[in-house]
Amino acid sequence: MRSVHNILVTGGCGFIGANFINFLFGKSSSKFSFFTKCDFEGIVVNVDLLTYAAHPENLCQEIKENPRYFFEKADICDKQKIKKIFEKYQIDTVVHFAAESHVDRSIGDPEIFTRTNVCGTQTLLECAKECWKNKKNGCLFHFVSTDEVYGSLGSSGTFIETSNYSPNSPYSASKASAELMVMAYWHTYGLPVTISNCSNNYGPYQDREKFIPLMISNMAEGLSLPLYGNGNNVRDWIYVEDHNNAVWTILKKGRIGQKYNIGSANEIKNNELLQKLIEKTSVIVKRDVAELKRLIKHVNDRPGHDFRYSIDATKIKEELGWKPLVDFETGLEKTVRWYLHKL
Repeated sequence: MRSVHNILVTGGCGFIGANFINFLFGKSSSKFSFFTKCDFEGIVVNVDLLTYAAHPENLCQEIKENPRYFFEKADICDKQKIKKIFEKYQIDTVVHFAAESHVDRSIGDPEIFTRTNVCGTQTLLECAKECWKNKKNGCLFHFVSTDEVYGSLGSSGTFIETSNYSPNSPYSASKASAELMVMAYWHTYGLPVTISNCSNNYGPYQDREKFIPLMISNMAEGLSLPLYGNGNNVRDWIYVEDHNNAVWTILKKGRIGQKYNIGSANEIKNNELLQKLIEKTSVIVKRDVAELKRLIKHVNDRPGHDFRYSIDATKIKEELGWKPLVDFETGLEKTVRWYLHKL
């Protein structure tokens, strides 16, 4: 069991990163949480450039005032500044969430995805290598990746940790490239690393450009509900706090140099998920289901749109004892209520 003392969290004002910090301090999405405080008692250094998808208000005021929490506005590609942060706070653990992550944006501007997701990751790895050269024992660089690096599945099959890389978008290609860089630093320099590949996250604090918050917000405001193609693409969903509980489990018990798939086996077609969101939202906003269904607008499919994702999380369950705690219907209900409460 590893001892975790001084954690550097990149992208800690974004969706998953903010939820992770909230989880560490036992403040996970307030009354919408399923989890109690974990056993972390060290310090958290949140490094975030505060771009469009980062929202400092995702962290409660109590955390911001906690003497164990520190915020540093920084670009992860800025090696000089990142290295100073490593040295200043004597970082022993990195949890690297920071990334450009919206597939549509990667299609329009792949360069920024390469810079942030690949070059930024390499900068962090290099800083960790230099700062930990005399104390690798007890240190860990954890890279948070995505199931999208594996590409697209047909109607059957599932992704395991040894599945081939087959990314189909600039976003997933940049994450796959970053993964390869992480493993290269382990093989070449002996840097202690782990990687997790997670399915689609949902829950509080997600940016409105993503499917679930977009649909909930648009329904509340009477706007159209854009659905790619025929809506039959399948995604595998996990509640964000289940994801972060898995990351924490890897930090404590994960084997160096290993990849762990994280998922809850909640596969559902996009059009079926939208129907669920309509049903749950209609009850809360007191609008007719048929009225909300009329807002659905089928739009041209995304170029290179992956058909189906499916995660096999057997390894992390059997090896580390992790399991998801949030069933999909309950998590979705909580999520809908959180966003409507926020509006």
